[in-house]
Amino acid sequence: MAKHFTRADRVSQQLQRDIAELIRAELDHPKASLITVTDVEVTRDYSHAKVFYTFLGTSEDAAEIAEKLEHAKGFLRSELARGFKLFKMPELHFLYDHSIENGMHLDQLIAKANETHSDDE
Repeated sequence: MAKHFTRADRVSQQLQRDIAELIRAELDHPKASLITVTDVEVTRDYSHAKVFYTFLGTSEDAAEIAEKLEHAKGFLRSELARGFKLFKMPELHFLYDHSIENGMHLDQLIAKANETHSDDE
């Protein structure tokens, strides 16, 4: 059975790969290699793209990285436009992805609950 992927899905997957590569190669920050692009959501008309990312580091560094990404989004958009055949390149919106931190917190809570459950037996 064939899988049905929309064009928006393919565009968002390609954007995710290209943005991650550009951040690693072109972003002028010593900790840029610690940024992971987790997902990209593109609107139906391809005018906006939400770029979800995580960062391994301190909260001060994360704030600095967020500022650096906001400052570089015009450059990243222009570099992406060179490799894409879209009528209009989406405007990039960088959003920090808290899902990994939330998952780790839930994992700790589950481990703690299992530990107390095994102590009761």
